[in-house]
Amino acid sequence: MARVKGGFVRARRRKRILKLAKGYFGSKHRLFKTAKEQVMKSLMYAYRDRRQFKRDIRKLWIVRINAAARQQGLSYSKFMFGLKQAGVEVNRKMLADLAVNDINAFNSLAAVAKEKVNA
Repeated sequence: MARVKGGFVRARRRKRILKLAKGYFGSKHRLFKTAKEQVMKSLMYAYRDRRQFKRDIRKLWIVRINAAARQQGLSYSKFMFGLKQAGVEVNRKMLADLAVNDINAFNSLAAVAKEKVNA
C-alpha cells in the first residue's frame, strides 16, 4: 500500500487551530501544540462562562434591587415577598432597571410591597 503523508489535511487542521489561537500571548498563538491546548481550554471556558454569565447578571440585578429597597426601609426578601403578596408580577431584570433608571416607579412598588408586608 502507498504511503500517505497527509500534507493538505494536516496543514488545514493546524491552520484552523492556529487561526482560533490568534491573539493569544507568546507561544500559545505560534506553536501548534501549545495553541491546541489553549484553544481547547478556551472553548471549555467559553462553554462554562455562557452559563456563569446568566448567574452573574442575576446577582447584579438582586444587588441593585436590594440597594434601592433598603433606601425605602425594606430588605430585598421583604420587598420581593411584599410584591408577591400584592400580586405584582415584575421580574428582577425590570425591577433592577427601574431601580437604576426610574426611582419614582420603584418607590411606588416599594410602597405597595411595604403595605402588604406590614398588613
